[in-house]
Amino acid sequence: MTVRVTVLEAWDEITLKVPPSTTVHEVKQLALQAVRVIDNPAAFLVKFRGAELPHEDRTLSQSDIPPDGALIVLRRRRRAVR
Repeated sequence: MTVRVTVLEAWDEITLKVPPSTTVHEVKQLALQAVRVIDNPAAFLVKFRGAELPHEDRTLSQSDIPPDGALIVLRRRRRAVR
């Protein structure tokens, strides 16, 4: 299955080909690695259709993510602008 993941930290969209049994947490880790974000994955959350996916231990199929679904990975807390 293919999912599109936008990582707001890098303003980049990547495409991942993963089995439907992949957890949301694993997709988040793969996306952060792909854009070379070197930070704790727990500092980020995953959204689908504007809503947070709070249960990252669920698989993509359990979370009702369709093939070619678009996910967003962003920081839990905004960084201060200086």
